[in-house]
Amino acid sequence: MTTINPKPQPPADDDCCGGGACCPCVWDHYYAELKKWRIAEAARKEALAKQEQTPSK
Repeated sequence: MTTINPKPQPPADDDCCGGGACCPCVWDHYYAELKKWRIAEAARKEALAKQEQTPSK
């Protein structure tokens, strides 16, 4: 069975300075982590679907 990864949480309102000068911004980090999470979730769901389709002996 595959494990469920927690979904990344967006930065708190006071985590971002709003100046646009930070590189990377906390939002850049969040969106990168969210993209990785979505890919991992898709792979997990695909593996789970394959596991459910496999007849048990």
